[in-house]
Amino acid sequence: CGREPPGGAALLSAPLAPLAPAAHRGQFSAGLSVLLAALMGLLVVATVLGNALVILAFVVDRSLRTQGNFFFLNLALADLLVGGFCIPLYIPYVLTGEWKLGKGLCKLWLVVDYLVCTASVFNIVLISFDRFISVTKAVSYRAQKGMTRNAVSKMIIVWIAAFLLYGPAIISWEYIAQKTILPEGECYAEFFYNWYFLMIASTIEFFTPFISVTYFNLSIYINIKKRTPMRNENLSRGFPSRPMKYQSHYSCPPKPICAVKCKKHPLKTDPQHAPTRKILQWFCCVQVCLR
Repeated sequence: CGREPPGGAALLSAPLAPLAPAAHRGQFSAGLSVLLAALMGLLVVATVLGNALVILAFVVDRSLRTQGNFFFLNLALADLLVGGFCIPLYIPYVLTGEWKLGKGLCKLWLVVDYLVCTASVFNIVLISFDRFISVTKAVSYRAQKGMTRNAVSKMIIVWIAAFLLYGPAIISWEYIAQKTILPEGECYAEFFYNWYFLMIASTIEFFTPFISVTYFNLSIYINIKKRTPMRNENLSRGFPSRPMKYQSHYSCPPKPICAVKCKKHPLKTDPQHAPTRKILQWFCCVQVCLR
């Protein structure tokens, strides 16, 4: 995500890079400009095609429409906007060193640019949190796996939070300050030199998500590492082990133990009700696990 004026230090995810003097603008040679344009064009094509394929797979294959995959869809939508809208407008700006598309489109570009980059970060946090819940609270997670309404509400919250972080400031900063610091032919946020705002926003956008994702992934690693000896012990005793992705922190007892703890029922001894007997046995296992 390009957020800085041409000639400034690259500002991909955190708007804290210092602004270089404007004298360095448009100093690319013709050959270097062509090479940079070709590389950035390839980047746009790869970003758009890759994320479009993710979205297409989600639309075509119904089996992919799980709660966790909705968050990957949300991330793909954000990245698709980066490749399809933000980067193409940034290419001529960074190569020529001058914004020639007008102030209105400049505002729109800045709002979308900050929005999608922040939404991408928040989506990564949401995906990490979803994986964290699926590992540490597997039983409750599986019970909510088909509840797409909950996933969609979280997706909407991500976009609203991403917009509220930078959008209002980009749109209204010059009106609140009653002046503009944006020179003619430039396009960057009015708060670019306000370190108080940048520090607060960057803490919310970068440092907090970084700490959260680190915590979630370390917790997943520690949880799986703790369960490995238990799984090996069950295998050594001859008990079948369940797939790791469906195990909770408090593993359910093996099926023979469940059968002993289940109360006797007439259907369990009737050979004509084998399917019902299996359902009852599974239900008993769930009850034992939840105790």
